[in-house]
Amino acid sequence: MSDSPIRPPKKFHPEPFAYHQEVELTIDSLTNLGVGLGKIEGWVVFVPFTLPGEKVKGRIYRNDSSYSHADLVEVISPSPDRTAPQCVHFGTCGGCQYQHLSYQKQLEWKQQQVEELLLRMAQIEFPVSPTIPSPAQWNYRSKLTPHFQKPKGSTIGPIGFLSVRSRNQIVDVAQCPIAMPEINDALPSIRNQVHKSASQYKKGATLLLRATEGRVETNHQSVIAEKVGSLEFHFLAGDFFQNNPFILEAFTSYAKEEACQDGCEYLVDAYCGSGLFALSLASSFKKVIGVEVSETSADWARHNAESNKIDNASFLAASAEEIFKEVAFPPDQTCILIDPPRKGCSPDFLAQLFTFRPKRVVYISCNPSTQIRDLQEFDQQGYELSKVQPFDLFPQTKHLECVATLVRKGSA
Repeated sequence: MSDSPIRPPKKFHPEPFAYHQEVELTIDSLTNLGVGLGKIEGWVVFVPFTLPGEKVKGRIYRNDSSYSHADLVEVISPSPDRTAPQCVHFGTCGGCQYQHLSYQKQLEWKQQQVEELLLRMAQIEFPVSPTIPSPAQWNYRSKLTPHFQKPKGSTIGPIGFLSVRSRNQIVDVAQCPIAMPEINDALPSIRNQVHKSASQYKKGATLLLRATEGRVETNHQSVIAEKVGSLEFHFLAGDFFQNNPFILEAFTSYAKEEACQDGCEYLVDAYCGSGLFALSLASSFKKVIGVEVSETSADWARHNAESNKIDNASFLAASAEEIFKEVAFPPDQTCILIDPPRKGCSPDFLAQLFTFRPKRVVYISCNPSTQIRDLQEFDQQGYELSKVQPFDLFPQTKHLECVATLVRKGSA
């Protein structure tokens, strides 16, 4: 029987490459998604899991209007920065993008990508500080959320994470080298229990494994304890909290250093959660106000202030768009700390902030793209960048945290 050509998807556009055509190219750079970018006669081709300088072979699976996407078939000439991944699922599991890249180069690329985003998105040419590394490059995640699809009969399929380039295919992950050892120790028995209990699930589900005090919690409503420097924070296991505990003391210390300059004696933490930044920075300010949309998180922030004997911090349960109605601090002595969700700040929130006109703003973001979008607004409203500092809270992945310090022009 002769081999027949693979039929392309219905919406496949056949130019400039045929479906599954194999092409050779040299990778020039990495995108902020961690994907290698090269060109064939000026035409851009994206190939994941490749590195700058490498000659590779890729298999085309999509042509868009000005670029194509290809799966990696072979690395013909590897980069000297290429290293052996520690996970057997690297390349199929969508969780990590950089396990094949030496850690020092991961840091350098993350710094460069922030610089490129500033220039390309906001037309701001600004020197970005070298990325601050994580003390733990592996086994650092204190939270893991594997999931599975609806059981078929009494059988649950793979339990793990989405496959690369898929919205529904799950890679079965029995161990994760970026998760803390406690989580990996607990994972086999938790997976086994889920398989045994398949009949209880009528649809797919997401599991929670949160490391705390040497054990693993799986109940979203259980109370978690996390030490950051001399402070201890309590919060619900299902609530948001930064999940690389090894870097949090350096992370919060840097935010404190940036926030309390230029005579700022008051702090507003606009997305305070259970109080990580508000309470970590409180010792450098006369008064601190934290605002949190979740009433339960605001309650935990109050509890954490009391248990850590911090009496100059108060917390409001309100949306970030409403906070400045309650703030009586003098703007010339106030710093606003912003740590919004991935979508960035809303126009309503920014409008209120610019009306208040604080002297300094420390903008923390896990999504530099939306952060830099917002920085354009700050520039137009009379604020200038003082410092941009990436932190690597997520080694082996494309993700990072970026801290941008802004100062109101003419406020010195």
